[in-house]
Amino acid sequence: MTPTKKYGYEDLHLPYADSIQQLRTYIDELPERFGLFSADELTARKPGKWSRKEILGHLIDSGLNNLKRFTDAQFMPTPFVVQRYDMNQSVLHNRYQDLPVDHLLTYWQSLNRQIVYVTEAIPETVLQNPVRPPDTAETVPLSWLIIDYVAHMTHHFKQFEFK
Repeated sequence: MTPTKKYGYEDLHLPYADSIQQLRTYIDELPERFGLFSADELTARKPGKWSRKEILGHLIDSGLNNLKRFTDAQFMPTPFVVQRYDMNQSVLHNRYQDLPVDHLLTYWQSLNRQIVYVTEAIPETVLQNPVRPPDTAETVPLSWLIIDYVAHMTHHFKQFEFK
């Protein structure tokens, strides 16, 4: 089931198995690709935008929030209601701009390896559990939420403007 309301990244959705494989590819490739940026390129901000390090930090926050969602949606009462979090405040208070890039990359990789580990073990029947995205009465299957997580990551990878 696809929601009638557009939540943001449907144009980047892949089939479920392809999404998990895409996540594995990102985990393997991101450190090398990030290594091509200079320190200045990693911390430079455009007006009103995050730096590359802050985008990576946002992806860490997204991973933390979504790992909890992917876990809880397996056993909590349905429909599982997705709660919003304040992205800008999370990036600000986690101080990603000030952390070494190696720390951020290791954290992001470990977190996403755990997400792959958890999502690969979800039974097909549980992937159909209804989930309600924020600000709507509509529900989507848990698999849609996982697919959208990877699509969201793809969106932000485009913002990195890799060399």
